[in-house]
Amino acid sequence: MTAKPKTKATPAKTLPVEITHPDRVLFPGDGYTKRDLAEFYDRVFPRLKPWVEDRLLSLERCPQGLRGQCFFQKEAPAGLPAGTPIQPIRHAKGVTRYVVGGDKKTQLALANFGCIAIHIWGASASAPRQPDWVCFDLDPGDKGMPSAVLAALRVRDVLDERGLVPFVKTSGGKGLHVFAPLRRGPDADEVLAFAHDVGQALVEKEPAYFTVETRIAKRGGRLYLDAARNAFAQTVVPPYSVRVRPHAPVSTPLAWSELGPSLDPTKFNIGNFARRLAKADPWAGFWKKRRALPS
Repeated sequence: MTAKPKTKATPAKTLPVEITHPDRVLFPGDGYTKRDLAEFYDRVFPRLKPWVEDRLLSLERCPQGLRGQCFFQKEAPAGLPAGTPIQPIRHAKGVTRYVVGGDKKTQLALANFGCIAIHIWGASASAPRQPDWVCFDLDPGDKGMPSAVLAALRVRDVLDERGLVPFVKTSGGKGLHVFAPLRRGPDADEVLAFAHDVGQALVEKEPAYFTVETRIAKRGGRLYLDAARNAFAQTVVPPYSVRVRPHAPVSTPLAWSELGPSLDPTKFNIGNFARRLAKADPWAGFWKKRRALPS
């Protein structure tokens, strides 16, 4: 991946939120600035909005860029646009006031705070204990993308067998995410139990290849099927979120036909994503495919 090419200065796009220090480089080596990040989220927001609307957000912030300190933040930061919805959630250790997504000004204000990636709950803010999808995080580790692709296809087959409609996307990192939309109703604990059951079924079919062992030392080089994203208050990056990684990769919805061992998630990044947006959205029918959680 080459650095962002230098071009003649062009007028900055007018955004509905002021971007302070717009020329601050967030992705060294690639040259992408805070303005580039904000303009990306402005451009992609029509596709992003269905995934953040009425969702509680956790923020992955790098105010000085990847070379500075990056951190996760659940508590809503000060300085958000007036009227930004905030929702308190009680946890074991107290109350956290989460930002609720869905408004472009909110998204751009977060980008101005150096929030590169957003992480969302699997349930809406209006019904936080009732997920409307089940998801699997497939991180191949050192095994590489071919391993993640095989795992995604296996998860797809099991979900198909159980009457759900699976969708796949790049995580924006080394792996893949498989989602299946659900009709709202079951509690998060029920969805988590179902996800664990799917993982266990795959382990029983191919014990030499898959594991649900949480301890890395016990995995023995097998691919970990992570169902924990389905637990209450756990999060996952939505489609179209930038990731805190070199080259500014974007978590990108895929058609199943696009999966292959040569798939390179870094080829989807903020520098070239306009080409992807010009194509049909492979997840456009996601919400029409909701199914009841299998018993």
